[in-house]
Formats: sequence, structure tokens, C-alpha cells
Amino acid sequence: MSNVPFVDLAWQHQCVADEVQSGFAEVMATTSFIDGKPVAAFETEFAEFCGRTSCVGVANGTDAIELGLRAHGIGPGDEVILPANTFIATAEAVARCGATPVLADCDPVQLLIDPVSVADHLTSQTRAVIGVHLYGQIAPMERLAEVVAGRDEVVLFEDAAQAQGATRNGLGIGSWGTAATSFYPGKNLGAYGDAGAVVTDDEQVATLVRKLGAHGSAQRYVHDVVGMNSRLDTLQAVVLRAKLRHLAEWNQLRRDAADRYTDLLSGIEDLQLPSAADGNEHVWHLYVVQTGRRADAMAALSAEGIGNAIHYPAPVHRHAAFSSIAPSGGGLSVSETTAERIFSLPMFPGITREQQESVAETLRSTLGAS
Repeated sequence: MSNVPFVDLAWQHQCVADEVQSGFAEVMATTSFIDGKPVAAFETEFAEFCGRTSCVGVANGTDAIELGLRAHGIGPGDEVILPANTFIATAEAVARCGATPVLADCDPVQLLIDPVSVADHLTSQTRAVIGVHLYGQIAPMERLAEVVAGRDEVVLFEDAAQAQGATRNGLGIGSWGTAATSFYPGKNLGAYGDAGAVVTDDEQVATLVRKLGAHGSAQRYVHDVVGMNSRLDTLQAVVLRAKLRHLAEWNQLRRDAADRYTDLLSGIEDLQLPSAADGNEHVWHLYVVQTGRRADAMAALSAEGIGNAIHYPAPVHRHAAFSSIAPSGGGLSVSETTAERIFSLPMFPGITREQQESVAETLRSTLGAS
């Protein structure tokens, strides 16, 4: 048995354990459990890391999308275009705003939102387009900007839950519009529970996100709008500050691991390897391959104790919750086809060559050489 975990969070914790313990002790001593100093410090540091002027910490990544959209005035009667190949939270947040999700297809290589499909779905009700930065690389945002050029009523938005530290042509998340991100534990920058943030260069948007996440209040017991309770926990901010100091290094370890996979997996029959789009600096949140023999490959990996998963087994419209938005005339063929072929291999900073060799040997013995 190879015993290769899909992700090893213990390795990351060992790198920051002392700093986290010290930070937790300070929070306990000051009892600053809500809106403690580490929250504001992390917001400043993460905004600087992203090259943005503002960051607002919230309770989780789904709230970050919803609050970001609401801060742009997205609501009932509006349509929001997003990729069918994404986690359900992207569409869920749109629905929670009262808006209607409209699904676009993805490209067949990087599996990112397809600007041509977005153009096909624009209507007079379109008020936002969400580029999802999937698997660790940024969506083709400049092409999406071209699609909506001249339509000032359409907001360009970024779901950056899987792309902390990624760049496109040298620009980081939030460079094309307000960006929402998740700090779910398994992300490149992960908390020890749920957490998220909105990053933006629009101070008005940041102010409104903060107000909406504090019950619609900027002053205690004065509530200007209907909001919600969504704040970044102080203890999670301690963890995120500690991990942020290592993020650039950890992302480089992921890139090194992706390069090793590409070398080790080349020549395996019916195995399509992932790649970075031109101009993208990938941070490899996930290493997603494709094969027509997915069940065989995943079963063989599991039998050897090697972690594996599918991201994602069904496009958004194939879930009962969103079956009503399935397009009647098709148009999502790439998303539907690739959902039957994709699966994810172990990927985390600290993965060893020996672990990756075990993955490659298992896949080669199962799928054969081309």
C-alpha cells in the first residue's frame, strides 16, 4: 500500500504550529474573539498580497460571492452568467441574491469559462459575469472584458476560491473586478474551519460588503440595509496570517509537483494532462487529469491507498437544485463530456517525489503506455 493522501494538512500545520499557538494564546488572553486585531491585520496583508486596495474578511467563500454581488446591486430580475463547470457555491450565491444563474460552457483544454459561450448567453437582463478561477489558474478575464465591453451595466466578477497567488499576465486576483475567495481548509491558503474574503479596488464596494456582513450596520444598533451575519473569526485570522507568510513558497512547491507529474505521467495511454493557459502563472490547487477509463484508474489508486477525487462529478445544471436552469437547447457539451472524464490526483505542498512516483506507477500499470 502506497498510502498517499489526497491532501496533507498536517504538513502545513507543522510549518506554522508555533506561530498559531502563540496567536491563539494572545486571542484567549484578550478575549478578542470577534473583530480582534488579527482580523484587520490579515485584511491589510492579504490585500497587499493580491495587489488590491481593500480586503474584507467574511465567514466563508459562498458568503463572499453573495456579499460581493449584493454590493454591486445584483438582485431579483438580474441574470448572472457563470460556468457550468464550477462548484455549486458559485450558482448558489447568485440564487441567494435573488438573481438567476445563467450557465456558460467551458473550454476543452483548461476547462475554464468559455468567452464565446458567455457572448452567446448575454441578454438585456445580464448584470454580471463571473469568471471562475478554476483548479489554480485565472479565467480568461481580459477576453470576458471584451465580451461585455460597452455594457456598463454588466459587472465583471471573479470567483477566486482556488487561485490565491495565481496571476494572469502578471496581474493577480481582483484585477478585473471584485473578487471573492474561500479559505476552506484545503485551499492553497486554508483556515482551520470556514472563512472567506472579498478583495477589491473599489472602496465603496468594500464598505458595503463590510456593512452587509455586519447585519447591514456600520454603526452599532443602526441598520441601514438588510444584511447578514458573516464575519471572519479572529482565531481563523491568526491561522491565515501565519499561513500567508508561507503561501508564495507553498505555491512554488505545488508548481514543482505539477512539473514532476507532467514528467512522470507523460506517455500513459488515454490520459490527458492539465496545462496552464498562456499568460497564466498556475498555483495548482488541483491537478486534474482526464481519461475515458476513469473508474478503472480511480479504483486502482484507491486500492493502493492513494487519494483521489472528482472536481466536479456533475455540472451545475445536473444537480436537482438547479435543474430548472438547464438550457433547453443544449450548449454545455464540453462541461457535460468532461464531467465524465476528469479526476484529481494528490496535490499539496510537501508531496514527495516518491509519493508522485507511486501515483504514476499505478496509473501506468492500469492504463498502459501509449
